[in-house]
Parts: sequence; structure tokens; C-alpha cells
Amino acid sequence: MLANLVLLWLAALPLMGSPGPATLSTAAVGASFGARRGLPWLLGIVAGTAVVLGLIATGVTAAVLALPALKTAITLLAAGYILYLAWRIATAPPLSRDSVTAKAPAFPGGFLLAVANPKAFAAIGAVYAGHSVVPGDLALDASVKIAALVPVIVLVNSVWLVFGTLVARALHDPRKSRIANVIFAVLLVASVGLAVL
Repeated sequence: MLANLVLLWLAALPLMGSPGPATLSTAAVGASFGARRGLPWLLGIVAGTAVVLGLIATGVTAAVLALPALKTAITLLAAGYILYLAWRIATAPPLSRDSVTAKAPAFPGGFLLAVANPKAFAAIGAVYAGHSVVPGDLALDASVKIAALVPVIVLVNSVWLVFGTLVARALHDPRKSRIANVIFAVLLVASVGLAVL
């Protein structure tokens, strides 16, 4: 079982940690608002991604994807929110100017983005379906995979939040900080476009 868990983690880390709407938005929130003020966003991303994992493990995802109208509505809602978030990130004051007056994105937004993130469904679905940790016992296999993948969700998104914060701290010049915020916003929008296509 340990060998199967290691294989699961080796597949999960690059797939779940690669740039996508959740990870890039978390880095952007870190860059725009700092790690402390980005924690509610991070918790929303983690909780929403854990829900995605649960939906995949229980088979609910397959039922939702069978309803094209629901899939389209969720995708449009997520895209609209991501565009709004990208605008907020691009226009956030640089950390060096003490952005305490700007309201940082909060838990509900992170949760919504994570639950509607097409990359999360694809990456987690591939990792989940592609590995068996406890062959022959579906319930135990699902439980072990969920228990093994939730820490990966926490780890990769926490790393992205810290990365964003470190990038911003390296850019003390307000102009460079603004450029970094705009780049994060553009990458966020581009990641959604790639995930939807």
C-alpha cells in the first residue's frame, strides 16, 4: 500500500500543483495582499478543492457533466468571477504602499473558484482514476485516496501563496509591483482559457 501511496503522491504533486486558476489566483492574492491577508482565500481554495475531490470520489462529477446546461452555467459563472478577480488583482495597490485599505479576496470567492475550476476536475480526476491504493476494496481505496490527497491540496496551494508573497516582496518598487500584479492577472485569465478549451 505504501508504494501505491507514493505513486499517487508523485502523480498528484505536479498535476495538482501546476499553474491553473486556483494556484495562480492564490499566488496573485499573495502578491497583491500578502500571505496573512491571503489566508482566507487560501482556506477557500483548499475547502473548494477538497469538495471537488469528494465529488470525484463519489461519482457526482460524472452526473453533473452529463447535464450540459449545468456544466455551461457553472463554467460561465466561474469565468465571470475569475475575470472580476483578475481585475481586482491587477488594480490592487502594491504591497510596498501598504495595501490595507484594499479589501483582500475572501473565503467564499476562493471556495467558488475552486469548485468551478475545470483544471481541478481534470487534474484530480486523472490522479484519482489513474491510481489504486487499496485494490479490491473501493470504499477503503476512496477513503485512503481522499486522506492522501487533501494534504497535497493544502501543500501546493500554500506554496503558491508564499511564492506570490515572495515575488511581491522582491518588487519594492511600486511600478514593478504593479507590473507583477498585472502579469498575475493576465496569467490567471489565460489559465482559465486554457482549462476551458
